[in-house]
Amino acid sequence: MDMTDLNDPRFATTLARGLSVLRAFRVTDDGLRNAEIAQRTGLPKSTVSRLTFTLGQLGYLVQSPRDDRFRPGPTLVAVGHVAAASLSFLVPAHDLMQRLAEETGTLVVLAVRDGEKMVLIRTWRPTHVASIWLEVGQRIPFQPFSSPRAFVAAATPEEIDRIVSESIADRDAMADLLTTRPLVRTEMMRQGFVSTPAGSGPAAYNAVSVPFRSGNLAEPVIFTCGALPSEASVERMQSDVGPRLAAAVRTLERLTGQAPGLIRTEA
Repeated sequence: MDMTDLNDPRFATTLARGLSVLRAFRVTDDGLRNAEIAQRTGLPKSTVSRLTFTLGQLGYLVQSPRDDRFRPGPTLVAVGHVAAASLSFLVPAHDLMQRLAEETGTLVVLAVRDGEKMVLIRTWRPTHVASIWLEVGQRIPFQPFSSPRAFVAAATPEEIDRIVSESIADRDAMADLLTTRPLVRTEMMRQGFVSTPAGSGPAAYNAVSVPFRSGNLAEPVIFTCGALPSEASVERMQSDVGPRLAAAVRTLERLTGQAPGLIRTEA
C-alpha cells in the first residue's frame, strides 16, 4: 500500500495492525507467542500484546494456558469458511484439479495475491506420488517463479499500476517481472500456459501456471502444477502437464461462465 493510502484519514491504522497479526500465522505454526508475532509483523511487542488480547476477546485468536501460544480461534475459522464459500469456482475446481494431480503426478496449487506476495489457498496432491512440499498458507514472493510470472502477465495495466504502487519489498525482482511481461504474455497466448524450469531464477522445481479470473475477485488467481526435476522433466512439463493444466482451466471457465484469465487486449 502506498503512503497516500496510509495517510488517508479514512485509513484505520489499528485495524490494519490487527489484520497484520492475523496474517502472521502460517499453516506449519504450532501457535505463536507475542514476541514471534512482533518479529514477523515488525510491530512493537507492547502493541502486539494489546492486539492479541483484543483478538482473543473477540474469538479471532485463542491462547493456550499450557504454553501461552496464540492460535487461530473459532471466529477466524468461521470467517475463513465464509470467504471460501464465496469462491464458488472452488467447487468445480476441486475434482478437476485433483484429477489433474493424479494424472500428472504433480502438486497442483491455487495462488492469490496477498500484498507483496502470492499466497497458496488450495493444494491438490497426487495420492501415490511424493510431491513437492508446499502447503496452504505458504507465501511466494514476487520473484521469477511460475505463479508470479503468470499473475503479472494476466494482470491489466490498471492492476499492474496498483501493485507497483504498493510496498513491494524486492523492487528489482518486480522490475524483472514487468520487463519480461510482454514475452510471457506471448508465451501464454501461444501455448496456454507459462513455464518456469528449475534453476530459472530462484525456482527449485519445474512448474507451469495458468491464470483464472473469477467474477468474485478483483484480480486473477493462478493455478500451478509443480514437481521436482527428478519427478517431472522440463520436457514433460512442457509437452504434457502444461497443456493438461491449460485444458483443465479452460474447462473450469466453461463450467463457471468466466472469461479467459489472460486479458488479450491491453488498455
